[in-house]
Amino acid sequence: MSATADIYDARGEELASLAIQLENFGGRLAFDGPVRTVRCVRDNALLKATLATPGHGAVLIVDGGGSLESALVGDLIAGSAAANGWAGLIVHGAIRDRELLKILPIGVKALGSNPRKSGKTGAGDVDVPVTIAGVTFTPGRHVWADSDGVVVER
Repeated sequence: MSATADIYDARGEELASLAIQLENFGGRLAFDGPVRTVRCVRDNALLKATLATPGHGAVLIVDGGGSLESALVGDLIAGSAAANGWAGLIVHGAIRDRELLKILPIGVKALGSNPRKSGKTGAGDVDVPVTIAGVTFTPGRHVWADSDGVVVER
């Protein structure tokens, strides 16, 4: 994978660049793939079920509404994602188990961490366009992530 800066330099305004600053938590710092999405705020049942299916190298964009009140992803869910062939997770919300996430072969970017568990009702939406900080992630478009940030096809 080329660096996000090089990809942006080559493609310019064909891409949107996510301006919010996400931390790297996973064992992979650079990852890319087709966009899949889950919208779920403080409830990770739908997210967990999605990541238990074959990922085929996709990147799951998790719109957690920017909430840091509870974690949407921990080591078990991220481990399931890695085992099922997902390339990475971009979480607009919190994760937990940050030390364990570092050793998993998957990219994980998020706003921060919180040890508190999230709800388990299954509320949310899968594979719908989600907008985070003015950038729309549409299922099927390509996304790239590395230490510099996140860029996605418009």
